[in-house]
Amino acid sequence: MPQRSLAVFCGSSPGARSEYAAAARDLAAVLVRQDIRLVYGAGAVGIMGILADEVLRLGGQVLGVIPQFLVDKEVAHRGLTELLVTHSMHERKLLMAEQADGFVALPGGIGTLEEIIEAYTWTQLDLHQKECGLLNTLGYYDALIGLLEHMTEERFLRRGALERLRVARDPNELVKAVLGL
Repeated sequence: MPQRSLAVFCGSSPGARSEYAAAARDLAAVLVRQDIRLVYGAGAVGIMGILADEVLRLGGQVLGVIPQFLVDKEVAHRGLTELLVTHSMHERKLLMAEQADGFVALPGGIGTLEEIIEAYTWTQLDLHQKECGLLNTLGYYDALIGLLEHMTEERFLRRGALERLRVARDPNELVKAVLGL
């Protein structure tokens, strides 16, 4: 059976709480234990760097995908198993989607939100059959979940669509739900 891959979107900042970094390390341990390759945005800083460094430290595989303009800003992680450089953010997201069997967001900023919502939108449009999930560390995504519930109540999001978005506080539980393990 070929190695599974999980695309993870997360912050290029470490955030305000140490629990965010701890959650990234916990997710890294789950990925390595389950022989799942990490596919991520190739950053060397913030939660992104913590996650990649921990997967590598534990002996796992990491594919980083980054546009050239971010390489030029010297934010690319240079110690990855594989680094793919794209021309644009759009190409980056498409390549990450092609390489992944599912998608997870850890705490992050507007870029993280945009990336997981786009992957989730592609699921709703049947552009792929891959599951999406939120690692809801310290309730970080509670407000987003509330907004999605409001969209459903107001009939802008189909009934049942919210159930396609996996949400968990435990990385092991989330990976199982997203990848069907």
